[in-house]
Amino acid sequence: MRNVLLVDDEVQIRRGLQWKVDWEELGFRIAAEAANGEEALARLEEQKVDLVLTDVRMPVMDGIELARNCQERHPHIKVIILSGYSDFEYVKNSMKKGVRDYLLKPVDPDELTEVLQQMRIEIDQDRTKQLELDRVKRLVRTQLQEVQEQYLLSLVKEEWFQYSLVQERLQQLKLDLLLKDQLNAQFITVEVRDFSGQANRVNELRMAFQMLCKELAELRSGIFAFYDPSYTNMMHFLTLLEEGVANQPVQFVKSIQHQIKTLLKLEPVIGIGNPVNGLPEFKTGYISSLLSWSQSQLGQHSQVIDEHVRREGLVDFSPELEKHIINAIEQMDMPRFDKELEILLGEETNQSVQSFSIVANRILFCLGSIAKKYDVETSDTQQVVWQCQQGIWELNAQHKVRTQLTKLAALIVEQIRSTRTTDGKQIVDGVRRYIDQYYGNDISLTTLSELFHINSAYLSEIFKLQIGKNFSEYLTEVRVKEAKKFLEDPHLKIIDVANLVGFSSSAYFSTVFKKHVGDTPANYRKSVGME
Repeated sequence: MRNVLLVDDEVQIRRGLQWKVDWEELGFRIAAEAANGEEALARLEEQKVDLVLTDVRMPVMDGIELARNCQERHPHIKVIILSGYSDFEYVKNSMKKGVRDYLLKPVDPDELTEVLQQMRIEIDQDRTKQLELDRVKRLVRTQLQEVQEQYLLSLVKEEWFQYSLVQERLQQLKLDLLLKDQLNAQFITVEVRDFSGQANRVNELRMAFQMLCKELAELRSGIFAFYDPSYTNMMHFLTLLEEGVANQPVQFVKSIQHQIKTLLKLEPVIGIGNPVNGLPEFKTGYISSLLSWSQSQLGQHSQVIDEHVRREGLVDFSPELEKHIINAIEQMDMPRFDKELEILLGEETNQSVQSFSIVANRILFCLGSIAKKYDVETSDTQQVVWQCQQGIWELNAQHKVRTQLTKLAALIVEQIRSTRTTDGKQIVDGVRRYIDQYYGNDISLTTLSELFHINSAYLSEIFKLQIGKNFSEYLTEVRVKEAKKFLEDPHLKIIDVANLVGFSSSAYFSTVFKKHVGDTPANYRKSVGME
């Protein structure tokens, strides 16, 4: 049903309009009345209205002024003006001010019926367009969220290159809050369990659980939700801490518990990680939340585990150490890897169980990142990763953890060796996967050749041979494809879209986009109905 507001300073005329046609049969309902334009605007703030029928001449505010205000404040509302013959030309000239149509007094029932039928069609079309617009907005918001979440996950699990590039990408993804000079943060891991005895219930509610967590994060400034495919039935939160405010995550954790138990009827098990300082400590903070979660009791209901590790008990796992491990694997130097492993996890390190677990996880993340790069995620490697993770969570299987890490490293080294003795297809596939994920970064053949330890000229040659186009052409096509998705969001400026897909200049982005799509970004946005 479509709501109507009748506006006339004479009550009898308003009554007469109500009696002239069967409003409900035509799909309308008289929702409210007003005696002048000012009163009508007040009603519009209180009541959802689709159509306004108003007299042209009224005290306080006339119908033309009312139409102009409606156009500015409520552009979706259709306005029909009722006028005498003497005002006909005046009303016709007002069509540009928000008046959709007009009727001459006295109003003929057939003419009113005809106008209402046309308005019903237009209102329904507008509703359909709005629903589609809302759907696209949600879709695009999800696309931007997905890119943000993927980058957050890469910050806590994968190899970093230049810190300046990390900062630039955070700005592009509208994650400027993570660039504060004094950044204090804490990670929270949330798992859901079901004790109702209904098989597969957690799997069925996994999407609802993820959406609920994202909505809870959106409602609060400085909290970001992301998903790690390695840990099914879990969501992770990055919470930024305010200086001098103690126990900040407590209220948020209580909210998570309440919402999950109330809305999903599931039991949340929550691990709170160590507070960390700055982006370089994100990996340690993330791992510490996982380790807190791992201390939960099996078969118990809702739990919150907050076990901080003293900082003086932690081994300093610097970015340099991470690079040593990655270089040893990518240069297929297992003796060197074993030496690094001994330095970090050997018995002579004399570190705490918790510190051992955090360092072991950091090494596991390094190996996982390399495995992903070279597509070594086979059933064998996945099994070894799982066994290694289980050993870390047991907190009393240090020797087993070291054995599994060595086994995983050997599997990856063997795959890298195989990759580099083939026709280059596997390397090109790895490069293409990297471009598809990190298209917004400052990517060049030089950085890719360093990343994959291969001569840049040779990489250029085999890339064109395998893909059928050169590296820069493929990168541009990926960026334009992603840009088309982001342009569907009317809240993103053209320069925002340009930055998101890796262009620093909106002018250059427009030139490249037009060359590939045949139209400018602005015109493309209009063509998909997103002005």
